[in-house]
Amino acid sequence: MMLRRACTRTLLAGALLIATITLTQAAGALAVGACGAYGFAIDYGGPDQAQTAALAKCSGKGCAVVASMKRNCAALAIDGHNACGPFGYAAKARLGEAQNTALQQCYSHGGKECVIRAFVCDAKG
Repeated sequence: MMLRRACTRTLLAGALLIATITLTQAAGALAVGACGAYGFAIDYGGPDQAQTAALAKCSGKGCAVVASMKRNCAALAIDGHNACGPFGYAAKARLGEAQNTALQQCYSHGGKECVIRAFVCDAKG
């Protein structure tokens, strides 16, 4: 009986620790550069850390953070026939919403064959 209680307490403590880590590591960012370049960071401790990491992962010229995330999703859409042309991006509560908005922006900026280039969800997104 005592062993069962000890095991139950240990499992509960572990579950609480995992839940706490997941909630604190919930900042993300999407950086976009020229010609379809991008970088993203998810589940960082804060927005500054996430933005720095996203910029470091963006391999193109002129990279800038375009979306910050806190338990949500982001997407980047580019023109599939002209990667250096029109693009769109969005951060939304749900992945489908982010992708749809990114595609709509790409088309509204003149894209002809817009496709999702990248998408990401951070913790709980």
